[in-house]
Amino acid sequence: MNITFHIRPANVNDVDAMLKLVQDLAAYEKQPESARATPALFRENIFEKKYAHALLAFDGTSEAPGIALGMALYFFNFSTWTGKPGLFLEDLYVSPHARNKGIGKALFAELGKIAQEKNCARLDWSVLKWNTPSIAFYEKKLEAKAMEEWMGMRLEGQGIENLQKLSIHTA
Repeated sequence: MNITFHIRPANVNDVDAMLKLVQDLAAYEKQPESARATPALFRENIFEKKYAHALLAFDGTSEAPGIALGMALYFFNFSTWTGKPGLFLEDLYVSPHARNKGIGKALFAELGKIAQEKNCARLDWSVLKWNTPSIAFYEKKLEAKAMEEWMGMRLEGQGIENLQKLSIHTA
């Protein structure tokens, strides 16, 4: 079954739809309790401070949009090795009923355009090791390469606070 959809940059009026997709993604990744973002946090950090950007795929046309079917949330980083910016895809999610209709490919195509416009050397993202359907898509359709020599690291909350213990105090 074909589906009509369109993609556009998210705006502040899309916060509720974005959060619904994030909650659905967290449930899919078997971590619903980890999705703690709020509308106020999204408004502040995405649309006011612009720490991240998002593309949304909607059912229907731009003139007659329906529900949000998918989202790509991304931000820019920088590579000291290439001397250029990079685009980091934080989350890409397509609702289960809208999968295998070209929405994920179309979101990646839009990300590719943005990466080219910004002269990005790389487009990076992470994928859970058990998510074999996505990994197969990335490797076969996108020809993405796994970063097997790299291991992701993270500090949260108290871990970030503990970094202050490493501070050098000068007189």
